[in-house]
Amino acid sequence: MSELVSIKKASEWATDYLEKDVSPTNISYLVQYGKVRKHGENGSTLVDLNDLKSYYQSWKGQREVSWKQQLGNDLNWALSFDHLREKDTTKHVHRLHPYKGKYIPQLVEYFIDSHTDDFKKQAYFKTGDIILDPFLGSGTTIIQSMEMGIHSVGIDVSEFNCMIASCKANNYDHDYLQKAIKKMLDALATFEHDNKIQEFETELLAELAKFNNEHFPGADFKYKLNRGQLNEKTFSTEKEKEFLPIYQKLLKKYSIKLKQDKKDSFLDVWFMDNVRREIDHVFKTIKQEKDVKTRKILALILSRTIRSCRATTHSDLATLKEPQLTTYYCFKHKKICKPLFSIKTMLNRYAYDTLSRIKEFSRIKKPVHHSAIAGDSRLVDIFEKVERQNPDFGKILKKQKIAGIFCSPPYVGQIDYHEQHAYAYDLLGFKRNDEFEIGPLYKGQGQEARRSYAQGIVDVLNNCKKYLKDDYDVFLVANDKYNLYPEIAEKSGMKIVNQFKRPVLNRTERDRNPYSEIIFHFKSK
Repeated sequence: MSELVSIKKASEWATDYLEKDVSPTNISYLVQYGKVRKHGENGSTLVDLNDLKSYYQSWKGQREVSWKQQLGNDLNWALSFDHLREKDTTKHVHRLHPYKGKYIPQLVEYFIDSHTDDFKKQAYFKTGDIILDPFLGSGTTIIQSMEMGIHSVGIDVSEFNCMIASCKANNYDHDYLQKAIKKMLDALATFEHDNKIQEFETELLAELAKFNNEHFPGADFKYKLNRGQLNEKTFSTEKEKEFLPIYQKLLKKYSIKLKQDKKDSFLDVWFMDNVRREIDHVFKTIKQEKDVKTRKILALILSRTIRSCRATTHSDLATLKEPQLTTYYCFKHKKICKPLFSIKTMLNRYAYDTLSRIKEFSRIKKPVHHSAIAGDSRLVDIFEKVERQNPDFGKILKKQKIAGIFCSPPYVGQIDYHEQHAYAYDLLGFKRNDEFEIGPLYKGQGQEARRSYAQGIVDVLNNCKKYLKDDYDVFLVANDKYNLYPEIAEKSGMKIVNQFKRPVLNRTERDRNPYSEIIFHFKSK
């Protein structure tokens, strides 16, 4: 039997039931995203306490309670976006190229969307405003601004990052781009440096299928692992060695060359000989494309492809360990896998995926201005750079100035941002600016690294402040485990007016322990 109550009464009941503070906002969030059913008419929202109790007893509900117990009751579960599917958080052009350390687009949308709802009480930006991201990364803030009808400026010390963001944001002639993609794919299809590669891979795949079906029979094998009936490491090492002679015999049969002759660059070390030759051939074709925007998006497709074709195991794609030139036991797929000997399959897949995502985004983005500036946010003259790129946007910018900032500064000592795309810098010939990164991994997390990091963020904010409206809003997404941001606010002539602590549910790292980050809201003192 249902027991319908108001949002306020439901929050009081949940507070007693969980012995934890549950606000009306939290209940509204559950209704908003269908965690509990909405009842009531004429604008009054009611919920069924039985429905609410079932939610808190479910896995998702228990996770929320458990995380709050470990991370604190100030955890804002509305910002977990746990109702979203993976395809939602990588929608349209957001998935054009991998990038470590980016936030999901819905987080940006939550703060810059000009519409309000019953669990978000305030909108900070409106249609026609200008928003700034001084740590552009792969361009998430710019792309979401375009979706929301807000002008945007992004700055990044990495030229490659600016290229990623611009490729996502640009307008394209879809028919022309489709023809250019076909030309690129045809060039690879007719390129055959070693015509034995295809025969070799066909026979290798057949041998792998036979071997894996016998020794790693899918669900049965995983069931035994989960029941502790097999020692995965011991068994996999034994079978890895058992298959290796089959692989070596096929290499000899087809005279397959694995390593390149040189070891001078990233591209020399991390790619099979045939893969490298295919990369060079495709890139040569791309460079013949006369239209600049088309040439860049084709190069981005190739960059995305070669990232997936590096000679490494499937589980080490994000953090390279050492080149993998032989067959190996894959801890991700629970079977014997092989390195890639050709980029053909990946290039085809990513080329048409890119075209589809660009078309999808073109249908929803608004006709607003955007600018991606390659430079140091501590020093760059934003007015001058934007005016040089887009005089019309430059006039708007000077007239109304920037309404605020939404960005995720680097975290102290976690990522080397240039190194994660070393393959792209080698391929495209961009100058690396590692020394201008703020808080890179290679500088560590010691006292000096923290001091340097904090000063770097302060310098960025003080420079960007010159281009902001008086009543600006600055949002910084940070994992402030060293409590640096109160000092950063002080030295930037700003004050922290609010902070939103959000759970981070879908992390790429293997560490799955409860983890949170804070969105700091700064305003002028």
